[in-house]
Amino acid sequence: MMTPENLVKQIAFIKEIDKIKYIQRRTKLFNSDRNENDAEHSWHLALMAIVLSEYSDAEIDLLKVVKMVLIHDIVEIDAGDTFIYDTQKNHDNTTEETNAAERIFGLLPEKQAAEFIALWTEFEEGVSAEAKFAKAMDRFEPLLQNTSNNGGTWEEFDVRYQAVYGKKKVIGKGSATLWEYAQQLIEESVEKGILKK
Repeated sequence: MMTPENLVKQIAFIKEIDKIKYIQRRTKLFNSDRNENDAEHSWHLALMAIVLSEYSDAEIDLLKVVKMVLIHDIVEIDAGDTFIYDTQKNHDNTTEETNAAERIFGLLPEKQAAEFIALWTEFEEGVSAEAKFAKAMDRFEPLLQNTSNNGGTWEEFDVRYQAVYGKKKVIGKGSATLWEYAQQLIEESVEKGILKK
């Protein structure tokens, strides 16, 4: 029996994306000193999107949001993880990430590759209702982690209030309710002394 060409490509992609499990993030698991990896992060965002979807300000295609958060960091297999508060390297879409998207998603059959690249690009641009909510999840999770870890990466890398507030504002583009809650957590973190102004 001849193996279908599409299946061969899909299996190659599935094997390649296993590498995402080795990409370490700066944030740590809730109430833990172990760093989270990109696969754990993406899985967590997918479940958060499902659980919190009622708080999206706009009507969203939830499956599309789940797809976005599951694939958004796959490019880090090639490009590496850029710490959101890095002052040397811009966290926004980079040439390295675009090249990575084309290479990794390009392992898939043409139609799937085009869909994944389009989803990744849509997430990065952050304009659609789905992308706004997906980005809200991406910024909300580390906030919850850092508040559960007595400041976590804020403390470790001397990240200040203005930087945190500036990066977390994206949450408000997807959900006013979650942004209100996030602001409350940020202010409480200042009061507790785990985030410095």
